[in-house]
Amino acid sequence: MANSDELSKSGTDAAEDRDLRALDRLVGVWRPTGDAEGEVRWEWAPGGYFLLQHIDMVHDRRPTKAMEVIGRLHPLDGGPSADIRSRVYSYNDGYTIDYVYELEGDTLTIWGGEKDRPRSIAVSSARTATC
Repeated sequence: MANSDELSKSGTDAAEDRDLRALDRLVGVWRPTGDAEGEVRWEWAPGGYFLLQHIDMVHDRRPTKAMEVIGRLHPLDGGPSADIRSRVYSYNDGYTIDYVYELEGDTLTIWGGEKDRPRSIAVSSARTATC
């Protein structure tokens, strides 16, 4: 994963961010199987700095509608963050939930809150999954 110094030196061109661009394999419409039903749609926001996830599912008989914005934090007075971060905005209850994304090879790990916390999701074979 690139560090913030490397990102600052390479500029802020979204196309140059290899770690963020690696998430491109998620773009499309996904229909979960198992105990969740519905649809998850991934798309790039204009400019390519953020990946958007639109969630419309039912899990454990509870409807879930939300949007997630995934990218690097980039305050006006500093460079982009080393980690790829996200925030989910829940339409059902107004909750906002923060995550950290990391794609290593074909394994996508998503941590709730901060990186390396025990609460995480790891998805293998992200490259071969189909929309």
